[in-house]
Amino acid sequence: MTDAPVSHISSRDNAWLKTLRRLAQDSTAYRKLGQVWIEGDHLCRALLARGHRPEVAVFSAAVWARAGHEWTGCAPRILVVADELFVHLSGLESAAGMGFVLPLPSSPPVDPRMATVVLDRLQDAGNVGAILRCAAAFGFGQVLALKGTSAIWSPKVLRAGMGAHFGLRLVESATREQVKALQVPILATSSHHGEYLHRSRLPWPCAWVFGHEGQGVGEELAALARARVRIIQPGGEESLNVATAAAICLHASAAAHGS
Repeated sequence: MTDAPVSHISSRDNAWLKTLRRLAQDSTAYRKLGQVWIEGDHLCRALLARGHRPEVAVFSAAVWARAGHEWTGCAPRILVVADELFVHLSGLESAAGMGFVLPLPSSPPVDPRMATVVLDRLQDAGNVGAILRCAAAFGFGQVLALKGTSAIWSPKVLRAGMGAHFGLRLVESATREQVKALQVPILATSSHHGEYLHRSRLPWPCAWVFGHEGQGVGEELAALARARVRIIQPGGEESLNVATAAAICLHASAAAHGS
């Protein structure tokens, strides 16, 4: 790859800087702008490792001076932002000093036979990102995020996903009809009803449905499920965090499939 042209930004009124601030600070700006902001060395390398390339690479002046030679061919355009301005782009406690802008991926068609995770109105960005990471780790290659779920390409979900986004089929604003069209068995989690997970014969492939942090899986989606499944909790807690429950369920499916 040849070296990309480098533009230096030192004015807070720069048009590119205004766009970057919107992408970094507004969790749904990516839908309006058609672009996604990812921040930090780990996420940027994860994107490149999956064979994707950003539209623009953005560096603080300090990081560019120190490590720019490593990244000269990573994007067709490079922006170097004054350190005091880059700080206002960062969503991290300690600014990472670099990020990528990439085109918003289009939602792919649903693969009806793929092992799938369905997110039903999850509100917390950290939970959504953690579940995406679990889905990727345990072989669930497709995620259907129903309307009302935290914006899956927002900076907070991307940070929590730790690069999982780039290896998954992500369908945002999915519908009940798309879930209904799945041709794999659907399993719905429940806090108090259904068969215990450790006693269940788990099908593969399958689709796991994880619901709203307070309300759980909606009744319309639960009605599509072959079974409701719960996790034994001998310690007596009322319920588990949904990301924790997802990790347990998805691992159990992967273990049953691999045994």
